[in-house]
Amino acid sequence: MAGAEPAKGIKRTRSPSRSPSRSPPRQRKRPGAGSRLSTADREAARLRQTQREQEEQKQKRQEAASRGVHDVVKQHYNMVPERGREWRVTDSKIKGLRSFNNWVKSSIIQKFIGDERHLKVLDIGCGKGGDLMKWQSSRKIELYVGADPADVSIKQARDRYEQMRKRARRNQQLFHAEFYTKDCFGEWLGDIPIIKEVGIDPSVGPNNAISQRWGGGGFDMVTMMFCMHYAFESEEKARGMLRNVAGALKKGGRFIGCIPNSDVLSAKVIEHHKANGNSITNTNGVADEDDDLPTFPSDDEDDWDPEKTLDSPKPDESEAADGEKKDDSKDKGKGKEAQEDGDVEGEGFEWGNSIYRVKFPGKTPADGAFRPPFGWKYFYFLEEAVEEVPEYVVPWEAFRALAEDYNLELQYRKPFREVWDEQKDDPELGPLSERMGVRDRATGRLLTREEELDAADFYHTFCFYKV
Repeated sequence: MAGAEPAKGIKRTRSPSRSPSRSPPRQRKRPGAGSRLSTADREAARLRQTQREQEEQKQKRQEAASRGVHDVVKQHYNMVPERGREWRVTDSKIKGLRSFNNWVKSSIIQKFIGDERHLKVLDIGCGKGGDLMKWQSSRKIELYVGADPADVSIKQARDRYEQMRKRARRNQQLFHAEFYTKDCFGEWLGDIPIIKEVGIDPSVGPNNAISQRWGGGGFDMVTMMFCMHYAFESEEKARGMLRNVAGALKKGGRFIGCIPNSDVLSAKVIEHHKANGNSITNTNGVADEDDDLPTFPSDDEDDWDPEKTLDSPKPDESEAADGEKKDDSKDKGKGKEAQEDGDVEGEGFEWGNSIYRVKFPGKTPADGAFRPPFGWKYFYFLEEAVEEVPEYVVPWEAFRALAEDYNLELQYRKPFREVWDEQKDDPELGPLSERMGVRDRATGRLLTREEELDAADFYHTFCFYKV
């Protein structure tokens, strides 16, 4: 039909502007000539891009601050992909560091697991269950309870345990394990049914004579690997963490863990201030001398006052002679305020290498003494594992004094590399280091690269006994 295809056969007329009589087109520029930029233009564009990225980072930090560190950390670890063991030992850029750190954890577990059998273990901050096989290898565990605030990590830990059950031989006894999503620093663990059933003492803490004499939980070991530093955001969280640890442990129970070494952080802070010409005094107000610094300076500070340090900043030595203190309201909470000033240009600094980085965003104490001991924030980055999340300094002497309030007595403390020197020739741990790829089986050479060892030097390990 004629009306079925009205568009066909109709000759379109050109618009006047496109008639053959229009002016000839302008001559085109050479290809690419229109996009040429001067050096000044390129530099200006680069600066604009840098400013945009800085604004985005600032906005992210502000959003993170509004959500709280707990939520930021939880979200981060929920988003870290589970790549599997094969990837970790073949394609990982930090496989040497991973193996070395895992060997250190195996070492501390074996050193303090003791000769008992049917042990009950509480793993605070268990993550994805990466230490499950370490406990199974001991053949001494009856019950394992893992808790972590990251719900995705807890699901992956359960899945890992189920895979262990499927692979277990018929004659192989596998411990019973349960996993819970829980903020172990801000919440009481006694609400978890299995922990309540095993036993947890709610009365532990300072000045509780009844608890000190009769109290105690039912767990033989509490472990906290690479996570306790988040508790030192505040004194409330640090005490909440220790209440859970000490409450869960029976008398004679062991609290083991790995945390960043505050002596390393203090040394870097002092080095930074010296390089910038800042006046540095030690905790006694005496000029600091490099030759006087021991390997672990905090272990030799017998004059340290835990009561003053835990509750308030060190008194200013310029107080009035009549005994009246100056108005130091602006100085209280110095640690937290120092972090809030993180955007002040020139205050922060960072160090590290190609695989890890530590960055203080704000003011730091020139003498390296973090007082009061809570709220000293820094950011930590580790290739493939940690995407610059906020962490907190754990000043060692403050932590040790605080732990004593909860009947936890220090038994052991060593940096990772010293653990290697101490345990590398152990009849069990030596061969284990070869199987884990920490050192070459034929030559005995340490396979961990120097950059990886430098990253491992950031940490130390510890053990406290419940008394």
